[in-house]
Amino acid sequence: MPKESDRGRVVLITGASSGIGLSCASRLVAEGYRVYGTSRKPQSQTLPFTMLTMDVTDEQSVVRGIDAILDREGHLDVVVNNAGAGLAGAIENTSLDEAKAQFDVNFFGTLNVCRAVLPGMRRQGSGYIVNVGSIGGLIAIPYQAMYSASKFALEGFTEALRLEARQWNIKVTLIEPGDHKTAFTQNRKWTAASSQDTLYRSIAEIAINRMAQDEQNGPDPARVAALLHRVVTMPNPRLRYTVGPGMQRAATWLKRFLPNSLLEYGIRRYYRLDR
Repeated sequence: MPKESDRGRVVLITGASSGIGLSCASRLVAEGYRVYGTSRKPQSQTLPFTMLTMDVTDEQSVVRGIDAILDREGHLDVVVNNAGAGLAGAIENTSLDEAKAQFDVNFFGTLNVCRAVLPGMRRQGSGYIVNVGSIGGLIAIPYQAMYSASKFALEGFTEALRLEARQWNIKVTLIEPGDHKTAFTQNRKWTAASSQDTLYRSIAEIAINRMAQDEQNGPDPARVAALLHRVVTMPNPRLRYTVGPGMQRAATWLKRFLPNSLLEYGIRRYYRLDR
């Protein structure tokens, strides 16, 4: 049964039409929260929460969505920045426009949402902001450099925001998932130049296929949803929480202690980068 303290808490989760976002939204609804999810193009599916049309890369779209929630509810207690996208391909085959588009969704989209929700949270003197990062934002993924770079940027952004927001009792936390079984695998895009590439393509495909296998054999995103619920019920959550396959979580811990040459060797072997 939902706790009485959870009832009436209002939540916004971006990218809630599938995968981790959908799982998190469904879990918090079951716990008694009033949940609003967002998608650029909401489907006509029946969901247990309210879906809003929002493009996180469009500042005005974000402001309209936040205002709609505040007009209806009067407050917003939890914000989960989950919207994201994946881009595959060698750095040499990645155009500046493609790199910017990746950052627009994964990084600047989070910035747009945080800027829109912070004034209300400051006024009410409370709130939780949970940014969904990635283990790929702690350990770089070969042939997904722009994805990793955007998630690395999110790490630094969240560290700074946590320090700035603390004085208003706003809790800021990172959840860093490893590979989970979601539609993220099918939605990952290759850079345009990858289709004509003859130097990198074969080894890049091996690396990306290895990751795709890990994703589709990975745990259900319900694990992430369970962690999210624990985080937003903690009076003082930590800065970071990893979740996912044990080997991937262990790698983030080993990175602190292993010589970089050993870590790189392990990554090269795992993704079969040495030819």
